[in-house]
Formats: sequence, structure tokens, C-alpha cells
Amino acid sequence: MHAAHRSAETSPDRTAPVTPAHPPRRTSPVGVAAMLGSGLSNQIGAATGSLAFPVLGPVGVVAVRQYVAALVLLTVGRPQLRSFTRRQWQPVILLAVVFGTMNLSLYSAIDRVGLGLAVTLEFLGPLAIALAATRRRVDACCAVLATAGVVTLMRPQPSTDYIGMGLGLLAAVCWASYILLNRTVGRRVPGAQGSAAAALLSALMFLPVGIVVVLRHPPTAMSLAYAVVAGVLASAVPYLADLFTLRHVPAPAFGLFMSVNPVLAALVGWIGLGQSLGGLDGAAIGAVVAANVLSIATARR
Repeated sequence: MHAAHRSAETSPDRTAPVTPAHPPRRTSPVGVAAMLGSGLSNQIGAATGSLAFPVLGPVGVVAVRQYVAALVLLTVGRPQLRSFTRRQWQPVILLAVVFGTMNLSLYSAIDRVGLGLAVTLEFLGPLAIALAATRRRVDACCAVLATAGVVTLMRPQPSTDYIGMGLGLLAAVCWASYILLNRTVGRRVPGAQGSAAAALLSALMFLPVGIVVVLRHPPTAMSLAYAVVAGVLASAVPYLADLFTLRHVPAPAFGLFMSVNPVLAALVGWIGLGQSLGGLDGAAIGAVVAANVLSIATARR
């Protein structure tokens, strides 16, 4: 896959902002600041959401996040649901299921293995799509480098949580599926209407879940606030920031900066949550990031 396509379709919030018709050729300081703000907002949002896990659990936090995402996308996309045809509804429904599963598996992984490792494993989804779409030798080297990083992260240890890692890999599969489905939805449904409709369906799917969580584990004001803040920081802010960024930053530069998200996640997890990583784990995360950076930086224009 060309870097421009990949970077436009795999934003941190998975909402795939549409690349502008006349993309910028140079990266502006404002665009760099927006990218940094988007990445930090997304990871700080995930870290904040994890603070509500003891009361709401990952499921409850994800439910609130889905509600916030739906409100944001419905405001921006304004889908004309009554005009959707059966051919349009099919990928939208699949997108809604994948959207919910992706966030649930990621937040469950964060609960078990920490923010840095969970985000790194999830990042393998778009990386795998990018590498599978090309036949260059450098991409084969990138695949080997990324695989080595993953094998290192998942090496057997007394404290290894294979369920948590499996959830992270499930999030990666869902993210890859989300990218492919977004392409189909983008071709069949105009503008952001498809993503908005999918977000609405996903929120409705989580509505019974939210009711059960509230009845079985009544939320405290603080836990609910954490979940809402997580939804805003990990959904609303990154989506709007990426829409702005793609008007001020070339798509390849956007993709390169996206590669830093696992590093940002590890830093936020360490500083905000006290989730420290060993030197070998840090090197493994660096290998996954380096694989994506190398693939994008050497992509043919």
C-alpha cells in the first residue's frame, strides 16, 4: 500500500479522515503540533480510561467511549440513514461490529498487559496490511524486523499474560479489518456518513452492555468522569485533530508520525500509570516502530 493511502486510513482514532483533494507538500509547524497533540490525546485518553477499570471494567469504559464516538461522528457526518441502500448497509454493519470489537479487545488488553504493549500489538494490524500490499525487498526486511519485535515481546516469562497478548493481537486483526472495511464504506457511502452510521450502530450495540454494567456495578462520579474523558480524548480530539492535520501535513509525514504512537503509549503508561518496561521490551517496541518507519520512508512516490 502506498504510504499516502495507509497514513490517511489508519488514524489513531480509527476513524480514517479523508485525505484532502489537494494535500500539502510541506509539513508546517502547526501540523506537527496537531499531530503531537492528537497522538498524546489518544494515549492519555486510553490511560485515563484505565483508571475507571476497577469500577466499570474495560467493557463499561468502552461502552462510554462508543457513545462519545457516536456523538462526535454523528455531528460531523450527519448520515442520511433512510437513504441508505442494502448494498451500503452491509459494510456499515460489519464496520460497526469491528469497531466495537476493536476497542473492547484493545482496552481489555490494556487492562492485562499495559498500555505500551497493548498499543504495540494493535499497531501490527495496519503494519501487516501495508507490508502485504507490496513485494519490495525492503518490506520483507521490515516484516522480519517487526516479527522479531513481536516474538521478543511475547517470549515466555513467569509473568507473561498470553490472554492479554491475544487480545492485543485481536485488536490488530480488527484494526486491519477496519481499514479494509473503511475503504469499502468510503466507496459506497458519501463523505463521513458511513463512519457515522457505523459508530451509531456500535453505540446501540453497547447500550445493553452499559445498562448491565450500571446495574451490576453502579459507577461512581469519578469513574464515570474518567470514562467520559477517555471518550473525548481518544475519540473526539484525535478525529478533529487529524482532519486538521491532513490539511497541513503531507500524508507520508502523517504516517511516519503515526509510527511513534506505540512509543507515546509506552511513555504515557510509564509516566501516568507507572507501567515500566524492561530494556528488551523497549527494544522490541522500537523494532516494530522502526519497521513501519522504514517501510513508509522508502515507499515509492
